[in-house]
Amino acid sequence: MNPEVGVRAAALDSVVGHAREASPCECCGLLLGRRGDIAEVFRARNIADEPERRFLIDPEDHFAARRAARTLGLDVVGFYHSHPRSPAEPSERDRAEFSYAGHLYLIVSVRAEPAEVGLFQFDAGNFQRLSFVTVA
Repeated sequence: MNPEVGVRAAALDSVVGHAREASPCECCGLLLGRRGDIAEVFRARNIADEPERRFLIDPEDHFAARRAARTLGLDVVGFYHSHPRSPAEPSERDRAEFSYAGHLYLIVSVRAEPAEVGLFQFDAGNFQRLSFVTVA
């Protein structure tokens, strides 16, 4: 993984918008792109039993996102979700439930303006914060 990830501005705007729309519940979705680049996002339904405190991506949406990625010539490179009331960093629940090694995890906090965004890579049971640059 490159030390700095490129995130398309439209993709980032979409995630922040999704987080604001879903608040006070958590939103979730998939990140589409290529290694070192997030080009698109795919919104997913949060089917968690307590959507105000956790997220669970609808399996149908997960498969639809994978099909969309193939159609666009992209890969699923990670996942995103929001924290309506806490910082944009992995929570204890996130740490316990995330399991896709090598994937990116974008977390957006909408508890204040402007929204706070954190990007992480999960590997060997740990989260590594990544720097990112917004690109056109």
